[in-house]
Amino acid sequence: MRDNIKGGALTETTFLVLLAVYQPNHGYGIMQFIDKETNGRVVLGAGTLYGAINTLVKKKWIVSYDDEAGSKKKEYVITDVGRQKAEEELQRMREVVKLASVIMSGGKSE
Repeated sequence: MRDNIKGGALTETTFLVLLAVYQPNHGYGIMQFIDKETNGRVVLGAGTLYGAINTLVKKKWIVSYDDEAGSKKKEYVITDVGRQKAEEELQRMREVVKLASVIMSGGKSE
C-alpha cells in the first residue's frame, strides 16, 4: 500500500477500507461495501483487500473485532488512529476540490 506519508494522501483503497470499517465488518462485507458505495467503479480482489487489511492492522489503523455472538467470520473495526487518518484525508480532499473548483471556474487560487 503506497500511501504518501510526506503529503498525507491515502490511496483510494486505503480510504475506502477505513470507511468500510467504521462499523465492524468482515472481508467480504468490506468488498461489498466498496463495490456498492462506488457504484461498481472500485472492485477489490481478495489479494488486494487482504493485503490492505494486513497493512492497516500493522499500522494500528484497524483492529480485529471480537463479536460476542461468536461469528465465525473475522471482522475488523477502525481505531482512533485510523479515524484520525480518515478525517485528515477527508480534509485534504476538501482542499483539493476547493482548489479545483476555483481554477476550473476561471478564478485564481489564493
